[in-house]
Amino acid sequence: MSLSSVDGRVLWLLRLMGAASCALVVLILFFLISDSIPALRELGPRLVHDESWHPRELAANGTYGMLPIVIGSLTVTLGAIALAAPLGLGSAIFCQFYAPRPVATVYRRLVELLAGIPSVVYGFWGLAILAPLIAEVLRPPGHSMFAGILVVAVMILPTIALISESALAAVPRATVMGAAALGMGRWSILRSIVLPSARGGILTATILGVARAVGETMAVVMVCGNIVKVPGSVFDSVRTLTANIALEMGYSLGTHRSALFVSGLLLLLTAIGLTLLVAWVERRDPLNGGGGTRG
Repeated sequence: MSLSSVDGRVLWLLRLMGAASCALVVLILFFLISDSIPALRELGPRLVHDESWHPRELAANGTYGMLPIVIGSLTVTLGAIALAAPLGLGSAIFCQFYAPRPVATVYRRLVELLAGIPSVVYGFWGLAILAPLIAEVLRPPGHSMFAGILVVAVMILPTIALISESALAAVPRATVMGAAALGMGRWSILRSIVLPSARGGILTATILGVARAVGETMAVVMVCGNIVKVPGSVFDSVRTLTANIALEMGYSLGTHRSALFVSGLLLLLTAIGLTLLVAWVERRDPLNGGGGTRG
């Protein structure tokens, strides 16, 4: 068998696998839409206008307000990103430019280890250690949006740190050495050359961190309190979309079940949007051959 025929078969196999992946996403999207239609048709604007979430077997006797749940998801996600993004970028800069090679190697392995810990372990840590500590030091309840933000931030920190470090490492070494030869200091090189060149990869890391934070389930179920209301402060208990599905899908029927599928549809559309945004950022990244923006 010639090499060209082997390459051709591998190419067709890869195309088949890619088509199967696309078909699977389309089928999942179709499944979510079809099961969401009854709730969208029966409840309509009530999914936004109802002030609380108390489903009943008959839709007319229950309330299906998803707005507090969506707000809970957004606040936990944005709070976690606000903490994890600068810490992850700082970790990447330290590991790539400041740490001695042996220290950087050990540090990188520790960050990779953090990335591999299951989410339920983080949730158990938050439930057993962090939430009681928050209740004791700050204010009750410890199971709150603040606890969820801290736990999710720790979970997504390795993702942002590792991808940001890869983006920093992709900056051409000759460019950095040339700037150093011209007399620029280390921080000036980072600020003026490295960070602008790696901004596409850093933004990609942040977006992927957002995607993981939005889809996190077990940890937020265990530490956020799961009370459906619009939070007035970071110490209020909240419920996220993922937690809502995990807690209620097992016993839901009729309109209640369909409303939970609306939650799943929102999550999938969010994931698709973030994936498209990552692809757009990578196309515009000069390090990936994109056009970039003129500075």
